[in-house]
Amino acid sequence: MNSRERIETTLNHKEPDRIPYDLAGTTVTAITKNAYARAMELRGLSTEIGNDEIDPIQQIVTPSDENLLILKSDTRRLGAQRITDYRNAKRVTGSLIEVTDFYGCNWKFNQGNDLYFHLMFSPLERAESLSGSLHLLPKPDWDNLISILRHNLDEQIVKVDNFCGIADRNTAGFTENSLRIRGYENWFMDTMVDIEGVERFFDIILEDKLRYWDAIIDWAIETGNEKKITVISECDDLGSQATTIIDPSQLRLMVIPRFKTLFTHVKKRLPHVKTFMHSCGAIREIIPDLIEAGLDILNPVQFTAAGMDLKGLKHDFGNALTFWGGGVDTQSTLNNGTPQQVADEVKRIIDILAPGGGFVFAPVHNIQDDVSPENFWAMWDTLQQYGKY
Repeated sequence: MNSRERIETTLNHKEPDRIPYDLAGTTVTAITKNAYARAMELRGLSTEIGNDEIDPIQQIVTPSDENLLILKSDTRRLGAQRITDYRNAKRVTGSLIEVTDFYGCNWKFNQGNDLYFHLMFSPLERAESLSGSLHLLPKPDWDNLISILRHNLDEQIVKVDNFCGIADRNTAGFTENSLRIRGYENWFMDTMVDIEGVERFFDIILEDKLRYWDAIIDWAIETGNEKKITVISECDDLGSQATTIIDPSQLRLMVIPRFKTLFTHVKKRLPHVKTFMHSCGAIREIIPDLIEAGLDILNPVQFTAAGMDLKGLKHDFGNALTFWGGGVDTQSTLNNGTPQQVADEVKRIIDILAPGGGFVFAPVHNIQDDVSPENFWAMWDTLQQYGKY
């Protein structure tokens, strides 16, 4: 069974030969460059990375093709960089690196001190109102973006072969983008006093997302590669550790219908694809709404958040959703536990999520800078030893 067959089997809620593994198939199932280098060094492997700097903001990397084979990752990513043409777009002053993203947010990184880029400027933060400032939103250069995207896809598709091709998003979701562009405090106030502005803002983001996905689908159809795209990956962190980020009724009114529009559009053009959504936090209450909107795959399965008990999720939604993630907790066990504790947790979660298929192994979110190489390999070794059906 090759990687694509393995993942397609589990997406159809059947048991493949082993639990599929995703490393670097998306920008939320990856590994930071320092954690990657330390892990590879521990076993005498090359620390070389791929050429595609998919998300410098999070400081994540794509392992080299050779290491992806050694690590038995069943996935390969397709799509834009988070910072378009990062190598040429970054501005370097001494140890300081500065970049501007798709929507004009400014990010800074101090080499030697920072682990990640920090948001320093939000384009609409100083505006008196959201409704009155939407015309000030920077306009992306779509001709340039699509030209670069198509070039990236031409290079990336060669590496897909018999792996699971994941077409990944280029920006964050509706609420995440809004928070960054408007400023956190302002946007939460907007959801109370300027709902019309919030919805108009969401419509702008939706239009951009549809344009991005159409660009990928057009390229895939023109080049005859549509069948190599198994999954399309979107995101929006709709939960905190304890609750949804705003009232569930507001999410049902403003956010989820726009995801339904997005998922319906993509599935109409590529009927075979499965829809993947990354949403951290306590989102148990709105999972039925996401399924109704057309969601097939839930990530990162943050089981330490309120209401996100794995046994309950598997029982209630295991026939409708594939759980992509949840393999080990990155807030406590993977970063602070012992290798034995990591192994024990991986085994416990496999016992819960693997039966009947519908499970792709990945940690809860990216492998962060504070994960020791010993714990990385404890996770990986346990999956290899214990993850066979």
